Amino acid sequence: MSSSSGRRWAVVGGGLLGMTLAHRLAQHGQRVTLIEKADHVGGLASAWRLGDVVWDRHYHVTLLSDRYLRSLLAELGLEQEVRWVRTRTGFYTDGSLYSMSDSFEFLRFPPLGMVGKLRLAATILYASKIKDWKKLEKIPVAAWLRRWSGRTTFEKIWLPLLRAKLGDNYAKTSAAFIWATIARMYAARRTGLKQEMFGYVPGGYARVLDVFRERLIGEGVEVKLGAEVTRVATDTSGGVTVEMAGGTRVAADQVVVTVPAPIAARICSGLSDDERTRLEQVEYQGIVCASVLLRKPLAGFYVTNITDSWVPFTAVIEMSSLVDRGQFGGNNLVYLPKYVGSDDPLFSVSDPDVQEQFLGALFRMFSFLIPDDVLSFRVSRERYVHALPVLNYSDHCPPKRTSLPGVHILNSAHIVNGTLNVNETVRLAEEALPDLLGARGGPDPARRTAGKS
Repeated sequence: MSSSSGRRWAVVGGGLLGMTLAHRLAQHGQRVTLIEKADHVGGLASAWRLGDVVWDRHYHVTLLSDRYLRSLLAELGLEQEVRWVRTRTGFYTDGSLYSMSDSFEFLRFPPLGMVGKLRLAATILYASKIKDWKKLEKIPVAAWLRRWSGRTTFEKIWLPLLRAKLGDNYAKTSAAFIWATIARMYAARRTGLKQEMFGYVPGGYARVLDVFRERLIGEGVEVKLGAEVTRVATDTSGGVTVEMAGGTRVAADQVVVTVPAPIAARICSGLSDDERTRLEQVEYQGIVCASVLLRKPLAGFYVTNITDSWVPFTAVIEMSSLVDRGQFGGNNLVYLPKYVGSDDPLFSVSDPDVQEQFLGALFRMFSFLIPDDVLSFRVSRERYVHALPVLNYSDHCPPKRTSLPGVHILNSAHIVNGTLNVNETVRLAEEALPDLLGARGGPDPARRTAGKS
């Protein structure tokens, strides 16, 4: 048990990052209050209802190589329930759908000539071998990919994929982004597997989060839902006060703020000008993601990458090609994500207009679909999903420990050498824990006692 055992901690933000931190702190004998604005835990991993189906609000998978997530699932008694499935990958290019699920299909891929295919394969293989990602932070991703894959392959394959994930912000993104993407994709294969396996917990993250929340409560964590934090400030006793809308307050010795950087800058009172500027200057990509429940299956690909610019969404994620359709009442769950900047006009487009645009494109791609095949359609919007890995990003990343005694800021912007996914989120919490437990600050116990007399 830590020498700082028994301190009062408040964790602001009830996503998986905040939940994992609360879990670990409680295991080390700390007294923890977890505070979440929404009426449920989970953040980006939360679930919602589509007709009679409850499933993840955004698409998630577990890889065999996701050791941090799998270890957490094992603690929760869920790892043995994970179902592992071999998946297929598609490409929608020049109005046609192609399978790119194995080496033979790759060699037959019509949009690229043999030289282009060889250079594409060599680029991916080379990136998978790189260990020093810091060097890649200094190189624009477009320049790096043109160098290794050639102009034609870059324009036909890489550029549409970069724009789909990053929009025009790809121009300011470093090559470390593509390295991190390829590194995760190949991690499972480094363990000796020749084909990627994706996994899921039956019941989705709704089940994971229910079990996790019950574990936290059992460990003594106080979970406050529907509690919007408006201010975090040090107090006269040397502790930290967390203020919530409506006037409720929580007193703590240490606070970890896990909300996105711009929000953290707004609610943390007394930050230095430099701290506030570094938080406010983090550029985020957001997402507008449609969940569609269909009567019919599509093409059987878990992910269909899209290179045609007329399609208004990033990809087609056919979750029912991975998850047993019985989880969806025998129907098919599809995600249509569109990654955009945090200030993109799409955030202001009404749900009916998004539905009209997205379904119109889906029906054009899969001409056998008809309107009666759509059982449910919902739109999720999140402005702050992942920080843009701009050039030399790790040199400008906001510090985790602030100048305010007892106040720490930890969020997805601190993932500097990986892509945002649940495994990286859990890893971030695990790796930050030793520094948090060793942090000084909080009120002098004698002063706290005196204050009560």
